[in-house]
Amino acid sequence: MSGGVDSSVAAAMLARGPDEVIGVTLCLRPPECTAPARSCCGTDDLAMARRVADRLGIPHYLIDARDEFEARVLQPAWTAYAAGRTPNPCVLCNQQLKFGRLLAQARTLGAEAVATGHHARIDPAGEGRRPVLRRGHDRRKDQSYFLFALTPEQLRAARTPIGGMTKDEVRARAAELGLPNAARPGSRDACLAARDGSFAEALRELFGGPQRPGRIVDVEGRVLGEHRGCHRFTVGQRHRLGVALGRRAYVVELRPERDEVVVGGFADLECDGVVASGVRWLVEPPRGPLRVLAQTRYRMPVVEAEVRPADGEGAEVLFERRAAGVAPGQAVVFYEGDRVLGGGWIERRIV
Repeated sequence: MSGGVDSSVAAAMLARGPDEVIGVTLCLRPPECTAPARSCCGTDDLAMARRVADRLGIPHYLIDARDEFEARVLQPAWTAYAAGRTPNPCVLCNQQLKFGRLLAQARTLGAEAVATGHHARIDPAGEGRRPVLRRGHDRRKDQSYFLFALTPEQLRAARTPIGGMTKDEVRARAAELGLPNAARPGSRDACLAARDGSFAEALRELFGGPQRPGRIVDVEGRVLGEHRGCHRFTVGQRHRLGVALGRRAYVVELRPERDEVVVGGFADLECDGVVASGVRWLVEPPRGPLRVLAQTRYRMPVVEAEVRPADGEGAEVLFERRAAGVAPGQAVVFYEGDRVLGGGWIERRIV
C-alpha cells in the first residue's frame, strides 16, 4: 500500500472478500530524498496508507527496505547510467522487492499471495503449469511491461485486483467506498524522484561517481558544445540539449568511453531491431523465429517483429518497420495480443 488510490482500492476489493488481508508499505528511500507529497516513502503517503488501512479495518505494517532498494535497484541503475545506458529500475524493483522481499515476508506471515495496485491482469493458474500475464484493461495505464521479468513462482503468488478496471473506475470505486485518497493525484515513479528533477544526477551523488564532462557532437563527429556528464542524457531525448542543429535534434547515441553525447535528426534515431540479453519467457521458449509485437519502452507503441533466439538467454529482435528512440538498458517486451510472452534487456541497436 503506497498511499495511492490504486493499491488502496486493490486492498479494499480484497478486504470485502473471504480472505484475511494485511496492508504493507515498503519504505524504499529516506523521506528527505524526495518530495513528501509525491513519494511512497514520504510521511504524507505513509500516513495515507495507514488511514486507508484503518478505514478498511485491516492491520498495517511498514517494512524498511531502504538498504535493499539501494543495493538491488539504485546501484544497478547508477552502474547502467555510468555505462551510457538507460536503466529501467521499476522492472528490478518489482522483481527484487515487491515480488521478492515482500513475497518472502508474506510467506513468513503465512500469506498465500501478494496483491498490488498494478494495472495488469494475472491468471495464476494459467495454462498448464504456466501463469498468464496480460495487459491491464486500461491501456493508458497498463503496467504489464514492468512485470515481464517476474518468475512463474512470483506470478502464481501475485494478485492484481484492479487490472480489469480503468483508472476512472478505480477512482469511482474509491469514492464509493469513502476512501480518503479517492481524488488524490497519482505518484507514478515517485520513489525514483529527485528534488532537482535529475534522478541520474542524484544517483551519481549518492554513489560518488565522477562528473565526467565532455563534448556534444553530431553524427559526423563535429563538435557542437559541451555537457556535464553522459548520465544526464538518454537516447531519444530532445529537450535541454544545449545545442542547435537548425532542426529538431535528438540524442541518438551515448559514448561514455569518450565522454561524448551524439545528437542528430529523427532519422538517426531509427533502427531495424535490437540485440537483447537476459531473455525470459512466460510461455514455452521458441525453438526458432517467433512473430511477436515488441514494445521497446514504456508507453512506446508496439511494433511487429520477429524474435530469433540465440545462444543462452540472448535474442535478435528484428522489426517489421524501423523504430525510433530505442535505448540500450531498457526492456524489450514481447506480446501476442494483450498477453506477455516474455522479454529481455536491450544491449544494442541493429541499424
